[in-house]
Amino acid sequence: MKHLLKMADLTKDDILEILETAEKLKNDNKNKIEHPILKNKTLGMIFVKSSTRTRVSFEVGMHQLGGKGLFLSANDLQLGRGEPICDTAKVLSRYLDGVMIRTFAQKDVEDFAKYGTIPVINGLTDYAHPCQVLADLMTVKEYKFKEYKSFDNLKLCFIGDGFNMANSLIVGGITAGMTVTVASPKGYEIERDMKDYGTKYPGKFLFTNDVKEAAKDADVLVTDVWYSMGQTDIEERKEAFKEYKIDSELMKSAKKDAIVLHCLPAHREEEISTEIFDLHENVIFDEAENRLHAQKAVMVKLMG
Repeated sequence: MKHLLKMADLTKDDILEILETAEKLKNDNKNKIEHPILKNKTLGMIFVKSSTRTRVSFEVGMHQLGGKGLFLSANDLQLGRGEPICDTAKVLSRYLDGVMIRTFAQKDVEDFAKYGTIPVINGLTDYAHPCQVLADLMTVKEYKFKEYKSFDNLKLCFIGDGFNMANSLIVGGITAGMTVTVASPKGYEIERDMKDYGTKYPGKFLFTNDVKEAAKDADVLVTDVWYSMGQTDIEERKEAFKEYKIDSELMKSAKKDAIVLHCLPAHREEEISTEIFDLHENVIFDEAENRLHAQKAVMVKLMG
């Protein structure tokens, strides 16, 4: 594993190793045990898309590992003035020990990895959000392994846009061993490559337009906002997604002890009801915290 560009870059063993490392780092952090594994190393953090959790978690994570996170907005780089990604990648590879990129196009992340010589971490693209899904899997493990001991007998259901979170949850969830279902409205479905990927795992994947069918007997329900940064068709999306909401009625389809995850920010009374968010807020905020620990584990694996 040289980069983390999408969940398909990881094997099941990679995922389990990252989660084990993340758990140790989390426990040691609570006990004030320091791990300066990345002492004197620098992570460049390129933000074309802004973010609260991604910036803070990566910057704090590098600090806790003894290194430094260097924030680079699109306005700080020659990329915003037309410099080819290949040139930027080659130059930054001579200054930095790793780079995290949060942007729109998956190709930009792939190209940076192709032309650079340092590890590249995808902090989010329109196609994939691997760091978030590793935090999600870490949270599922924390809440469900006391009963199930592994991912193999768990069912994860995603309700929402067939976008980056759906893509990464399908691959990450199935790779870890879970059964994964996705429900999206017509016109906002997952891409063909994701549907094709799911067919390779008979009995482990279902895509449907029916939210109750997707949520049936789920151990984990996941959702995300109906409209993301850069999308302008907000009113059309609100109309299309109005039935795709995790609320008390939908929870009746899932198992009684099902947990709810949300990558935040949450728009209450759109993709999730206030009631359900409040009932599961401890899980959701543990999930948010786990971005820090899961990303630290990724940085240790790639840069340590």
